[in-house]
Amino acid sequence: MKFRSTWLLSLLGGFALILNSCTVSPTDYSGSPQNAIAPSHSEAEAKSIITGGLRSGDSAIQSDSIDAVLKNPNRPGLATGWGDSVHSNVVEQDFVRASKGPAGTDAIYYNDSDGMKAMTTRPESVKPLQRAAGGLVEWGIKGPHGFLPAYKEYGWGRRFVTGKKGSSYSIEIKNRSESTIEVVASVDGLDVMDGKTASYAKRGYLIGPHRTFTIDGFRTSDSSVASFQFSSVMGSYANQRYGNTRNVGVIGLAVFTSKHGDAQLRNNARAFAQAP
Repeated sequence: MKFRSTWLLSLLGGFALILNSCTVSPTDYSGSPQNAIAPSHSEAEAKSIITGGLRSGDSAIQSDSIDAVLKNPNRPGLATGWGDSVHSNVVEQDFVRASKGPAGTDAIYYNDSDGMKAMTTRPESVKPLQRAAGGLVEWGIKGPHGFLPAYKEYGWGRRFVTGKKGSSYSIEIKNRSESTIEVVASVDGLDVMDGKTASYAKRGYLIGPHRTFTIDGFRTSDSSVASFQFSSVMGSYANQRYGNTRNVGVIGLAVFTSKHGDAQLRNNARAFAQAP
């Protein structure tokens, strides 16, 4: 089965894409059918993306007390709220996925300093950018003044970043391959394109070969996004919109390759290529 997605090409400079699966009809931000959209060229160059389980700090909690924790109005730690509107134009372009499933997925967990210490054992400081999907992409989380402090959990290998309540952040993704790829991203279990439950089947952003693209927020129209902003758990978009905080604290990424990627690589092949 072919999975066809709509590639949204930036109007000014860089470009990215938003996917439309052949099994899921795209919707606009009010719930009515419409085509997919993509961010603007002028801006700086997700296993299911839904994190179906609990965060590590919840693992020791008995199942009969989980609901009490999730509904606790004073639940500590960070989540993502609905921030200021940011200009971001998009246009459409077709993209055919190489397969139904992604070429690779990854996740970055986030919290404040105290929350991260409670969730991890012996966290080790690491570089802010990490490779994913077999090296197809490199990605990280940026704050207002550069990449956020990043850590790797001892033993488990999970990645974490620390942030501060009220601060905005963005997701930066670099395509390290020779072909255009599609990335489907989620924040707190919600798709960044429509703010609804995240899924592989949803449309994503397209990123050209060796291009870097930044996702600044939840898309609200074909010309703007609501910036990602660290908030309290109860003040999060997930809680305010859906009353669900089970998946707060994680950012997901799923990477899809193009069905025509091999042809693109062959077009760029050289008869007398220099040694790397």
